[in-house]
Amino acid sequence: MPPLRSTGPGPEAEQPEYAGQYLLESTLGTGGMGVVHLAASASGLRLAVKVVHAEHAKDPEFRARFRQEVSAARRVSGAFTASVVDADPAAARPWMATLYIPGPTLAEEVKRNGPLDAAQVRRLGAGLAEALRDIHRAGVVHRDLKPSNVLLAADGPKVIDFGISRPYDSDLRTETGKLIGTPPFMAPEQFQAPREVGPAADVFAMGAVLVHAATGNGPFDSDSHYIVAYQVVHNEPDLTGVPDDLVPVLRSCLAKKPEDRPTPDELMAELRSAAYGTEAFIPTQRFRNPVEKVPGRPWPGGEAGGGGADVPTHRREAASVAPRARRPLRWAAAAAALVAVAGGTVLGVRMAGGDSPAAAPTAPAGEVGRPFAPWAVPLAAGGSGNRTPACSVDAAGKALYCAAPGVTAARLDPVDGRVLWSVKARGAGGRVADDGQPRVSGGLVLVTPPGAGRLDALDPATGATRWTRPVPTRGALAYGDASVVFTTDSGEVRCLDSATGKERWRGRPAAAGAQWVAVPGGGALYAVSVAADGATSLVTAVAADTGKVLWTKRLPGGLGPVGVSGGALVLLAADADSFTTAVVRLDAATRAVRRTPLPAPVDQAQATVDGDAVYVFGAGGALLAVDARRGAQLWRLETGAARASRPVVGGGRVYVTASDGRLLAVDAARGVLTGQTPPRMASGRDTFTPSLSSPVVAGAVVYGGAPDGVVFGVGVRGLG
Repeated sequence: MPPLRSTGPGPEAEQPEYAGQYLLESTLGTGGMGVVHLAASASGLRLAVKVVHAEHAKDPEFRARFRQEVSAARRVSGAFTASVVDADPAAARPWMATLYIPGPTLAEEVKRNGPLDAAQVRRLGAGLAEALRDIHRAGVVHRDLKPSNVLLAADGPKVIDFGISRPYDSDLRTETGKLIGTPPFMAPEQFQAPREVGPAADVFAMGAVLVHAATGNGPFDSDSHYIVAYQVVHNEPDLTGVPDDLVPVLRSCLAKKPEDRPTPDELMAELRSAAYGTEAFIPTQRFRNPVEKVPGRPWPGGEAGGGGADVPTHRREAASVAPRARRPLRWAAAAAALVAVAGGTVLGVRMAGGDSPAAAPTAPAGEVGRPFAPWAVPLAAGGSGNRTPACSVDAAGKALYCAAPGVTAARLDPVDGRVLWSVKARGAGGRVADDGQPRVSGGLVLVTPPGAGRLDALDPATGATRWTRPVPTRGALAYGDASVVFTTDSGEVRCLDSATGKERWRGRPAAAGAQWVAVPGGGALYAVSVAADGATSLVTAVAADTGKVLWTKRLPGGLGPVGVSGGALVLLAADADSFTTAVVRLDAATRAVRRTPLPAPVDQAQATVDGDAVYVFGAGGALLAVDARRGAQLWRLETGAARASRPVVGGGRVYVTASDGRLLAVDAARGVLTGQTPPRMASGRDTFTPSLSSPVVAGAVVYGGAPDGVVFGVGVRGLG
């Protein structure tokens, strides 16, 4: 972590002498969260150590946010950030040590020496775009990119301070009524729908940062944050003083709608060609001593420096997605990719080894006489960004229900993928992940349109709305066979009858913020609440029909539920850095606990349970199987998919969807990869998505959603 530059109050009167094993030598800066010290490791490595203020260390919520900052910083450590060396979020005074990188912040540079020239702004933009690409590839949204969080190092810009960043799969949610970010550099959606903020918000902030770098002012300057907020949402940006050839680029970054903004990859291509021309790029010579003073401006020149309502439409065919009007930027590569994607949507998915007609599976249950062939159908109505559909099937496997950005819900024929009916959302429709997929409960299809703050129950035959109820926008719901449970913003729990929408009961059987799991069969519900200090977790069993507490059990560590199987609740145990370290099995009848430590911690773990086996997938591509009853790891496989969906099990195989659109099949007993589909995102603007929906297994067919907005079905025999 580089120094925090601040004009705020001085260091606290009593500073700690050590943070862990690191001797704190001097104070580099003070910020709202804490004090940053210069320190050194045992080998002499120069470090910047952030130590939180004493008053914040007493706040459980702040500790949770600091743990999230450490986790986010560790995810994105690389060439464009300050790499994390060590941290202890659980210390009396939590701290984090990162590599010390000398150099001024962009805010300091502009304040001292005035705006950058046009070439310097382009180089800065190319570097920031590359940094955002890597940050987003790690599944993190920064949410507070601003001039003071951009360090001008000798080898290019570094993005720092992940204090309010949010991993896509984080359970830590933005609180109602709190403004998260710095208004002059916040995107419109950060004011309007903070829980739906995605990578495009960082692109907006980058545009504002580059305007500041070029002019010394922001595109929405005012002395009042309220006026700034209004201007960001409603007014056009002030680009006075921006070099003419940069105006189209920055205007596209500052588009009001997230889907109208370019991706970091597009910005890299545009800004790098403008900054360095079309000739081969030759890096500027680097100086051996990064703090050596040299003539001229310290950076950037390569020299070292010193210091809406939903509208149902009913149709029998799958309509193609019409291309949306694009912003004024033009990139041949992006256009070619879009053509390739458009062409690919009319073709069936081919297996890696090739499916012969003789190997084609039979139709799903209830569809006897209709032969199945692999298919792929475009569903998402958006143009760019994460367009991954999320799907589920009914108990009989006769109906496939999916949701996607721009489509609240749709029913597809499981045999050939025809769209039988759809309910389209006005606007972008928001991000859809596993928790946004349609659920079949009480004979109806339940959906939560992203950001709409309501639960809709749809008729499975027509898609017509049967009932609707308000629910929290964070979508913390648990679905049973005939009921749905959610927690209100006030912490009260409500249980609704899925068939009628009528309230069954309400109360406070568990702590606010608990994660709920419904037991198949509808007999009970489980709530898992983690203590504020993360040291213990309370499991509460609740009667599904009355809300009565049946029993409670406190367990050590921070736990998150996976599911219920074989009369037991399965949970994952995480350490202070959010790495999964063990699988925990709690027997519902005896309350006996079996804890199975993992040989190596798993980052960003996602899991599913099938019988006694728990399958865990982690960032980096590791898939492992654990026998939760016996307490033993069965196998571990490196899949080669750096990021993937939560695993699902069916027919003796484990399936995951990779971020490039591949569907991978693994033998559940042996841990051997049996087959995979080709990647759907090998080229083009949508080559990465930070969140993925799980595939769905129905008999001899697997259904999945890809980041290009396509729903596809493949036969299990074609996957080995």
